[in-house]
Amino acid sequence: MNVKLNDNVVVITGKDAGKQGKVIATSPKNGTVTVEGVNVHKKAQKARRANETSQLVDKEQPIDVSNVMVVCEACGKGVRVKHSVVDGKKVRVCAKCGAVLDKAYAGKASKAQQPKEAPKKRVRKRAAKAETAAAEENKGE
Repeated sequence: MNVKLNDNVVVITGKDAGKQGKVIATSPKNGTVTVEGVNVHKKAQKARRANETSQLVDKEQPIDVSNVMVVCEACGKGVRVKHSVVDGKKVRVCAKCGAVLDKAYAGKASKAQQPKEAPKKRVRKRAAKAETAAAEENKGE
C-alpha cells in the first residue's frame, strides 16, 4: 500500500471523484483508507446520558486504496509512486518529477546533495598533555 497516514490524496473514481483530502486512517489488512471530507455518511447517535440529545453525525467512511492517488507537492497532481533509496532508507518518490513524497526524508534528500564540511579532528586530553610534556623534554635537551 503506497498511501500513508497524513498524505494528501485525490479520489479518482466513485461519487467523490476529484475531491482532495488528508488521510485520517489506513487499514492495510482491508486495503482501505479514510480520507477527510470524502465518502461522508450520516450516522444516528443515540443520547447516552440524560443531559445529551440524540443527533445525526457526519462520519467519514473508508474507501478502497485503489480509488485514490497520492498528490505530489511539487507537481500538484495525483501521481503514481515509485520507490528509491535515499541515505540508505527506502523512500517513496513521485513517478513524474522525482520529488520525495515522504516528508521525513524530503529535507534530508536535498541536504544530501550539498557537500558537507569535514568534522574537526578530536584529540584526547591525555594524549595532548603527553605530547606537550614530550615536546618540553625535547627542548631541554
